[in-house]
Amino acid sequence: MASKKSTNAVYKLIEIVGTSPNSWAEAAKNGIKTASKSLRDLRVAEVETLDVKIDGGKLIYRAKMKLSFKYHGDD
Repeated sequence: MASKKSTNAVYKLIEIVGTSPNSWAEAAKNGIKTASKSLRDLRVAEVETLDVKIDGGKLIYRAKMKLSFKYHGDD
């Protein structure tokens, strides 16, 4: 009898803030790109807040997101 592979999965949710000097879309992209360097199986990024930090007259676009990724435990 062949064993069935489990389809149960667990996902972890974290908050990140991506930044960019150019746009909110780029800020979101930068946050996800950086997170993907240390997290695997990214699933969904939900943008919660868009704001702009003013730093010495320059605008820094910020995208605060909830990011989910598949939790693999000890494997």
